[in-house]
Amino acid sequence: MRTAFANGGVMESSELIWLRPEGAGVGRPASRSREEITEVAVRVADRDGLPGVSMRNVAAELGTGAGTLYRYVDNRDDLLDLMADHVAGEFALDNATGDWLDDLVDVGLQAREIHRRHPWLPELTLTRPVTGPNGIEATEYVLAVLADHPASDSEKLVALAMLHAVVASAARAEASTVDMMRSARFIAHVVAQGGHPHLAALNPDPAGGDPLPTALRRILRGLLSGVD
Repeated sequence: MRTAFANGGVMESSELIWLRPEGAGVGRPASRSREEITEVAVRVADRDGLPGVSMRNVAAELGTGAGTLYRYVDNRDDLLDLMADHVAGEFALDNATGDWLDDLVDVGLQAREIHRRHPWLPELTLTRPVTGPNGIEATEYVLAVLADHPASDSEKLVALAMLHAVVASAARAEASTVDMMRSARFIAHVVAQGGHPHLAALNPDPAGGDPLPTALRRILRGLLSGVD
């Protein structure tokens, strides 16, 4: 599909939305902005989850019709890309301490809080990782933190991708309390029957602390070579 613009040009709709001019296509001047539409879409997702994010529902929240929304975004995929990048703007990127490991763990813990505020985000992070303007700023921050690190560029990028994946997976598991309880009941049933002594002997995190910071440190140290 190709998208027409008022100046007579066309743009392939497969282009990320940030590579397309912002506007309302042909017809009347724009009365909305991408930012306004994105904020509304995020509000709908926070309230109703990703299934609630449809062109019709977002348009209704804006007090307009779905046809009007199509003048600003081509499809639902555009909305999802805009939403994921919008919440990436919630990172505080001015907290660098000079210790690369502390700083990357801080990014991971900030990411978890963002995922907690927006429970729909892990699915997008894990299934359709798209980088927009705010994502670029976060990536630039991480690369600046690692600027003097001896790891290769590819190792740094892999570490960044794994950081996001691990945090998103942890956040999704944390949010799936019903499934975790069902699994816990089955494990308890199996343990009670005997035959799985190692499983029965498990005592995860007896101190009751937050395991994520330690896990992130171990993962990042393992991925970034050249660390003692």
